[in-house]
Amino acid sequence: MPPMDDEDAAFYRWYGPWAPLEPPAVADLFADLSAPWWIVGGWAIDAFTGRSRDHEDIDVAFFAADLPAVLERLLPAYCVWSNRGGALRPLERAEDLPEGCRQLWVRRDGGSPWLIDLAMTPHDGDTWISVRDEHIRMPLAEAVFEVEGIHYLRPEIVLSFKARAALEQAVGQDREGAPIGLRTHRPKDDHDLETTLPMLDPPSRAALRAAIELYHPGHPWLDGIHPRLNS
Repeated sequence: MPPMDDEDAAFYRWYGPWAPLEPPAVADLFADLSAPWWIVGGWAIDAFTGRSRDHEDIDVAFFAADLPAVLERLLPAYCVWSNRGGALRPLERAEDLPEGCRQLWVRRDGGSPWLIDLAMTPHDGDTWISVRDEHIRMPLAEAVFEVEGIHYLRPEIVLSFKARAALEQAVGQDREGAPIGLRTHRPKDDHDLETTLPMLDPPSRAALRAAIELYHPGHPWLDGIHPRLNS
């Protein structure tokens, strides 16, 4: 596990520790799951680049309509909790999922660390739909890549999501309009960009740049992202 800063320490104090499964262990857990699933976030970057870094958790995605199958696979051996905006609730039936919730946390029991962060992904049949923009759609087979039998979200898509977290953002304002609750810049996201960018082909670079320009114009990452590889 990476060293903790004050923000991490506060998180663990309220929510408890993580001991994330690694991708092969996730594959073992979901070996009998009939529904498609894939790993997103930093672990997907590791798989694409062949390099590794520390990870606080592991993010695994699946199509939202497959929630009943996922719960059937995990229960009762594991405890599944819905997570909507930090509010955790036990989830034993798909129909009890809180409205608007698309995130689940999984652990063995109340005295155990968290193992997996599950993300329910919008879709139309086998078509992957971006959670950010429903107009961005592609066949799931084009949105993922495979390494050693495990599927991962394409790195340019992962980085387009990470671009938001890479910005320092105020989550509110005081009465005078000054920013408060500054969301901390995450160096790991810059690291993921730096390790991945030289390995992306021109179409993937162009897609990444277009996504960041659309949702985060003026983002500092844009200066280093060009459709053609650096000479």
